[in-house]
Amino acid sequence: MPVEDVEMTRMVRREISRRYIDATNVDVRVMHGVVYLRGFIDRLRGHDVDLAKELDIILRILRQKPGIRDVVCELDVGRPGSGRHVYQRAKGT
Repeated sequence: MPVEDVEMTRMVRREISRRYIDATNVDVRVMHGVVYLRGFIDRLRGHDVDLAKELDIILRILRQKPGIRDVVCELDVGRPGSGRHVYQRAKGT
């Protein structure tokens, strides 16, 4: 994996960790500047947040980062099987 992709992966994880969501089940991959998000996000205990809104904020922030060419989001909002699946390409759609 190119060094740039490793650094970008760290930056993406850092941005996600700044939000009040449980992202322990999010798989972040970066290949040649394209960010892939898979898995699911959930609420942190004690924080009543709108998960869809938080995800929109994260995607908006990532879109603005230099070096990110595209964001492919294949995340479930809430526990798997909750029926809320987000598939979104942030750039180049």
